[in-house]
Amino acid sequence: MRVLVIGSGAREHALCVALLSDPAVSALACAPGNAGTARIAPPPPGGKALPVADPVAVAGLAREWRADLVVVGPEVPLVAGAADAVREAGIACFGPSAEAAQLEGSKSFAKHVMTAAGVPTARSWAVGGPAELETALDEVAALTGGAPFVVKDDGLAAGKGVVVTPDREAAAAHGRRVLDAGGAVLVEEYLDGPEVSLFAVTDGTTVLPLVPAQDHKRRDDGDAGPNTGGMGAYAPLPWAPPGLVDEVLATVLQPTVDEMARRGETFSGLLYAGLALTSRGVRVVEFNARFGDPETQVVLPLLETPLGGLLHAAATGTLDAHPPLRWRDGAAVTVVVAAPGYPEAPRTGDPITGADGEGVLHAGTALTADGAVVSAGGRVLAVTAVGTDLAAARRTAYERVAGVRLADAHWRTDIALAAVEGRVRP
Repeated sequence: MRVLVIGSGAREHALCVALLSDPAVSALACAPGNAGTARIAPPPPGGKALPVADPVAVAGLAREWRADLVVVGPEVPLVAGAADAVREAGIACFGPSAEAAQLEGSKSFAKHVMTAAGVPTARSWAVGGPAELETALDEVAALTGGAPFVVKDDGLAAGKGVVVTPDREAAAAHGRRVLDAGGAVLVEEYLDGPEVSLFAVTDGTTVLPLVPAQDHKRRDDGDAGPNTGGMGAYAPLPWAPPGLVDEVLATVLQPTVDEMARRGETFSGLLYAGLALTSRGVRVVEFNARFGDPETQVVLPLLETPLGGLLHAAATGTLDAHPPLRWRDGAAVTVVVAAPGYPEAPRTGDPITGADGEGVLHAGTALTADGAVVSAGGRVLAVTAVGTDLAAARRTAYERVAGVRLADAHWRTDIALAAVEGRVRP
């Protein structure tokens, strides 16, 4: 099976590593890719310059390379319709249609689907103008009695379009900026409790959940600093309540997939539920329509089931016949190494050494003309390790971080630490 992965981040590097271990995968390419994927899954001719937001270009590359399966990693090409174009070209594709990807592309759409499906989520207010924004913030303040305000961009924002703050003016300012730019805003009630990321592979009917993980969104130790696309993650969750995955499958994942099918917008691919384990029970924070980053980097190393066959079954509607998933013992931790200035104004073009070390997954990297690895984005590397338990995986991950050199780089020193010390309470 010839597999083409679309994307250029650490998620795609992790997908490539997992796909390489599947004996059914005879050829593997990643486009446009990065300095890490170039070593193990070089892009097809012309693929390094692939405009991923152009569905016609994605489908054309897949056809020219004679792909048997295309795996679309990022959300932008999915929302643009890349999966539709690939399937129209007669090639199996792991990823939802443009219509179904609106579960991530529009938070308002996702709320409508959740309401229709009876999925538990935060109360929300769709905002289209400044007056509505102020009214919504008034209602939130009255409802929550002083809890932080939550204001979200309604559209795609690369994981950084959410402001959670006790400062009403800061919340209003974020909302006004989005509105002034022509966007729409969603104001939500604050959800207490720890957050959980749960992936599920689906063909639009059958839903197979993976192991839960936890992301660390804030840039700095102690969950301080600005919101980011994710500074690290770990899996599994030693503190998760028994039966959590079964509960989420029954109350969130399967009802959502069924509702999408009822609407004629079948969701096939990876459904990612961002959850809060609140004092009132499980609530959905958001849906994503693809593998999340950095959670993918810790979930896939624990998956013993061959990945290529699993994704192909989902893409071809045969997931009901797929064997039960098998998981390795132990735990995984990934630590994101970010460029100086991330997330506001990351510096790029700095040389990196140690980027070929064990467990080092590339995100924002590129190769110079003479083959040197340089930084090319805000989140530069995701340094990952698997261990017998969470403490061992964490220890090894940070040992590997110490082997990387990037001038003025930043990373959190407390990824998974609260879980190791037993300080996370559902």
